[in-house]
Amino acid sequence: MFKVLASTWPLLLGVMLLMVGNGIQGSLLGIRGGIEGFSTFQLSMVMSAYFLGFLFGSRVTPEMIRRVGHVRVFAALGSLISAVLVVYPVLPEWTVWAGMRVLVGFCFSGVYITAESWLNNSSTNETRGQALSLYMIVQMIGIIGSQALLNVAEPSGFTLFVIPSVLVSLAFMPILLTTTTAPVFDTTKPLSFKELFEISPLGVIGMLLTGGIFSAMFGMASVWGTLEGLSVRDISIFIGTMYVGGLVLQYPIGWFSDRMDRRKLVLGLAVVGGAVMAVAVLFTPPFWGLLIVSLLLGGITNPLYSLLIAHTNDFLSKESMAGASAGLIFMNGLGAIFGPLVTGWIMEQVGPDGFFLFIGILFGVLATYAAWRMTQRAAPAVADTGAFATLAPTASALAVGTMMEQGQEGVDTSGR
Repeated sequence: MFKVLASTWPLLLGVMLLMVGNGIQGSLLGIRGGIEGFSTFQLSMVMSAYFLGFLFGSRVTPEMIRRVGHVRVFAALGSLISAVLVVYPVLPEWTVWAGMRVLVGFCFSGVYITAESWLNNSSTNETRGQALSLYMIVQMIGIIGSQALLNVAEPSGFTLFVIPSVLVSLAFMPILLTTTTAPVFDTTKPLSFKELFEISPLGVIGMLLTGGIFSAMFGMASVWGTLEGLSVRDISIFIGTMYVGGLVLQYPIGWFSDRMDRRKLVLGLAVVGGAVMAVAVLFTPPFWGLLIVSLLLGGITNPLYSLLIAHTNDFLSKESMAGASAGLIFMNGLGAIFGPLVTGWIMEQVGPDGFFLFIGILFGVLATYAAWRMTQRAAPAVADTGAFATLAPTASALAVGTMMEQGQEGVDTSGR
């Protein structure tokens, strides 16, 4: 592990700074939008725009890299992110913000693809799983740290927009100055959605639903907190706790995943998630209770993403993994676009509780579908399934495909 860290620290440091910058602006816009008088649905449009750009970037960036190379793409996207971040407070109009969020989502998608291909190329077959796991952990740490920075200045000023802009600019220094050779980017033909659905119906539908859950959580949490009247400090703690849950619960859930029918685990997690959301809607938890809700919400949603990929992987041949990963990422991205939109609409109809209500509905649909799928075919023997791999919902198809291949080979991709 330390050997992997020693060889990849410039890239990992840059990614952590990027995630700090991205985490600040994601939460800050929900708070600042309320100050600017944006409606809940307008803010949901702004938050959804990021995921639209992210999905578009995942399709376009590979061709950009092949045309002009990693270094130019990396530098261009980073410069655009840094510039856009300081424009938000200058043009406080929700339609302008939505357009800029599309740009930011597009750029971050390209940055992740570039960074992950670079990391993949600089690792050996023996260290690649650990390197990508470190990458995912660093991402989570960066986002958790970003929430603390929300408290260093007033959201009504310019400082909190300048900080992420500076961090994003600094993030590219260790990456671009490294001596690691930029890799050759290979194209992968994705499986058709019909083929992918026939291979793993639960994987496809589950990724669509978890995309909606993830984007609703992290896109609309600050909007919910503002409507609830929480302070900036409390909102930052609430969101940070989500990421802590996602980081901490990956490993115990991964342990169970490698020792039982994964569909049962998907069902159990979705039922627990739905129950937690019902408690948040039906009762009025004190702040410490909301933190428990946040911890469990993040701790269930992030592992579900990895779990559904591992489940799909159990039915794939090695040759189809790369194509399947692209299809799964697309379904997750499609769900992510609609997550904030529907959440915002429901919140306008029923109030702030609509935040938990929508997520609870998605958990309920996932639990119902997982239970039905368990009646349609037998589960593969545990001995014939691949290893659980820790993945973040921001991972590119390249990282997902690589972890799927290593997981099926039985390589420990957890970094433990």
